Amino acid sequence: MKKCRNILLVILLLLFILHWTICYFAVSLALVPSFMEKTEAFEEVTETAVKALVQTSDIQNNHAAAIQETKEWLETASYEKLSLTSEDDYLFKAVTFSPEEESHKWVLLLHGYTGWKEELYPIACQYVQRGYHALVPDMRCSGESEGDFIGMGWTDRLDNMLWLNEILARDPEAEIIIHGQSMGASCALMMSGETLPSQVSAIVSDCAYTDAYSMFAKQMKDWFGLPSFPLLDSMNLVLQLRGGYDLKDASALEAVKKTNLPVLIIHGEEDDMVPVDMAYELYEAADGEKELLIVPGAGHAQSVDKDPKTYYDTVFEFLESIG
Repeated sequence: MKKCRNILLVILLLLFILHWTICYFAVSLALVPSFMEKTEAFEEVTETAVKALVQTSDIQNNHAAAIQETKEWLETASYEKLSLTSEDDYLFKAVTFSPEEESHKWVLLLHGYTGWKEELYPIACQYVQRGYHALVPDMRCSGESEGDFIGMGWTDRLDNMLWLNEILARDPEAEIIIHGQSMGASCALMMSGETLPSQVSAIVSDCAYTDAYSMFAKQMKDWFGLPSFPLLDSMNLVLQLRGGYDLKDASALEAVKKTNLPVLIIHGEEDDMVPVDMAYELYEAADGEKELLIVPGAGHAQSVDKDPKTYYDTVFEFLESIG
């Protein structure tokens, strides 16, 4: 009997170690880019994300046209490379673009999960051509910016306050829009729940998720083939110990309930990555001036390519209406 008990205890101990080892590696696979690159997880995530997109000729043609227009614009665009150091001593990089005529209008453009600033240059192009300065950063451990853990918008909400301060140091009279896509959109909404400078006048959210915990529950299965229970809560504990934040805190939904800022919610109706239901939840939760644009036939972050005219007309008419 004693021998059987000891064997059982050893088995339980091994299962315990295995469980937490899986959680440790799962967190690294999802949130540590350096680890993702070593295991080829980054390529797998990218391939999975691309397969989930809507593949139609109009989206592909509009995307190609936007890339070409942006390429031509960049040849003559006035820009400056910026850098700053975070409170935890990581170096962050950004680029700021200036319009041809003097202006106090600014937009802070925030990219998505495992993304980089260059992905938003086509949107920056449209803002700058309409008289805005555009500041486009690489967020924590993305692109040229340093860091250990992807922040899922939560740690980024504080990082990006530093870029708001940079804008205000350059232009105390700035009128600032925060426009984010995917994780960047959730970050923008999370920022709206903080005490922001009075110069921030609106949020544009393109395909945001309601909260990081819910997204992990979905994407663990979609991307890594892992069940959310019981791993997710264990992974969240590992993340708190290693990354310093709690997925349950990373809620755009809770933040948007607190803000009085005007909010424009944009989402693709065919989004398989971030369900369109999340857009309706965010819209309903927003208590101030708000507008909702659901783009038929658009997948994740494809609204701007599915129907660029409606996308930009809606954005800039909304911003003019609150002006």
